[in-house]
Amino acid sequence: MKRATLCFLIRRGTSDTVLLGLKKRGFGRGKYNGFGGKIEPGEDARQAAAREIAEEAGLTVRTEDLVPAGQVTFFFPASPSFDHDVTLFVATAWRGEPCESEEMRPAWFPVDGLPFHQMWQDDAQWLPLVLAGRSIEAEFAFADDNETVTQASVRSSP
Repeated sequence: MKRATLCFLIRRGTSDTVLLGLKKRGFGRGKYNGFGGKIEPGEDARQAAAREIAEEAGLTVRTEDLVPAGQVTFFFPASPSFDHDVTLFVATAWRGEPCESEEMRPAWFPVDGLPFHQMWQDDAQWLPLVLAGRSIEAEFAFADDNETVTQASVRSSP
């Protein structure tokens, strides 16, 4: 099981917005998601999240500005190499302006208008909780198509 991170950058205001990235290649291509990836040897989850945000969106986030938001485990029985245990973070402070990378095309979305039709199917079940400031523990299993959620468990706390 791969250990990974996923971070959601939130602009607070009259209408909160979240920065998502359209995945341009590899696993999840064509889907919007937060920024993150594998935890490399010698890194902790915060360091990995800060590195991935810099690589994928050109932004600098201090590790102390990453707020833990829970854990999600993804199971792909038809493709076990896709299994991930993901540490979630949110951040409301960073330096720089988002810019497109080889892997991601950043775009801002209203928190109450997320493009779920172009995201992983599980996201609608847990992402609104995280963006509302809750911490979650969740598990999702996917069908043989590696797209359809077959089992889900989401627990949240304030």
